[in-house]
Amino acid sequence: QVQLVESGGGKVQAGDSLRLSCAASGRTFSSYAMGWFRQAPGKEREIVAATSRSGGSTHYADSVKGRFTISRDNAKNTVYLQMNSLKPEDTAVYYCASAFQYWRVISTTPTVDYWGQGTQVTVSS
Repeated sequence: QVQLVESGGGKVQAGDSLRLSCAASGRTFSSYAMGWFRQAPGKEREIVAATSRSGGSTHYADSVKGRFTISRDNAKNTVYLQMNSLKPEDTAVYYCASAFQYWRVISTTPTVDYWGQGTQVTVSS
């Protein structure tokens, strides 16, 4: 069992930055690929970014490329999402997720093993 706890969300202005963190329980964090997803009101949940077990491979949604950066610290059992140049359309609940296989996180139909509870990000214009 893995528990994921997100933090770092909040209310910001367009153009501001935020860094989300996701702390994982257990001693097998480095065995999991990790991803950040988001869900805006009335919309389906979508992938934002993902990283492989080692962090050597990363994946980004087109809408966030060049603005968001995913990283992980396996020694701290934590994955981060640095969000720069935030836009109102980035407003959503952001979820951390994990799966043993990287492809399951980045698939068009993700099949992750664990989800966090989510953290709200609100960007005003």
